[in-house]
Amino acid sequence: MASLPPSDYLVDRRQLRRKLSFWRVAAILCLIVAVVVAGTRLIGTNAGKFTPHIARLSISGLITGDRKTLTLIHDIGEAKNVSAVLVSIESPGGTTTGAERLYDALRKLSAKKPTVAVVGTLAASGGYIAAIGTDEIFSRGNSIVGSIGVLVQYPNVAKLLDKIGVSVEAIKSSPLKASPDGYEPTSPEARAAIASLVNDSFEWFKALVKERRKMSDQELAAVDDGRIFTGRQGIGLKLVDKIGGEQEAVTWLEQERGIHKGLPIRDWTANKSLGSLGILGVSARLAEWSGFSELSRTLDYGQSLSDTRLLDGLVSIWQFDSPQGN
Repeated sequence: MASLPPSDYLVDRRQLRRKLSFWRVAAILCLIVAVVVAGTRLIGTNAGKFTPHIARLSISGLITGDRKTLTLIHDIGEAKNVSAVLVSIESPGGTTTGAERLYDALRKLSAKKPTVAVVGTLAASGGYIAAIGTDEIFSRGNSIVGSIGVLVQYPNVAKLLDKIGVSVEAIKSSPLKASPDGYEPTSPEARAAIASLVNDSFEWFKALVKERRKMSDQELAAVDDGRIFTGRQGIGLKLVDKIGGEQEAVTWLEQERGIHKGLPIRDWTANKSLGSLGILGVSARLAEWSGFSELSRTLDYGQSLSDTRLLDGLVSIWQFDSPQGN
């Protein structure tokens, strides 16, 4: 006849079962809470988009004219319940081609919906190109706008290589192939070739500003030297239409574009995958999902400054840490 287990053993087994049951129930409850919270946030975010509203489109950080942003702008234009669009801008610019793509998308959007730009801290260079893609520009008195210009920067380490006794050999099909390359002094011909690209894009930028801001040649000449201006200065220089923020912009939409009063403002955002983000970008997404929108925008801006050094081609960007930033 088998012996019965000791009483202490039975007590331990009961306690162990109770602990396991507790943690199972706790895990299930946590899962339920997580699903409810996620569902509530999802419904709260999207449900409002099925009723008339003003869409808020945020253009922040580095401008590259990425596909997700362009698709988002297209979707806003096609949305029947979007009555108008607030384009919130916090950007130092980016690639010139990216700014061109963004500008074209915003002009198409403006043909379908009333649009108004609201500048936060900064809408410079490519960021300013985005602003003039809308119907009206509002900025704070101390916002930074302007920086009309195009830039090409590249490091030249030829003197350093000479000092350490290193040379880089190249066989080219022509003298201007892959020039300037940074491994040899830039020839006058290569410098002239790059300058022609910069000047061509610069003329495009200036023509865009002149047309959209209805400037004379004299008025354009006062702002096209790459400088930045405050919003207050921008009023007199025709870079900005009015001083104010979102509230003033909404009032303008109601009074000048006939938008119904009292419409809610809904954020429209593109889906962002974590795999393509740096550490600051990942942190920004986590902050956004946790409801810390201001922290998210700050981290996004930090990520954009980090990404600036990775840009290729012509750029329209204002960099406060660069002696030639424009």
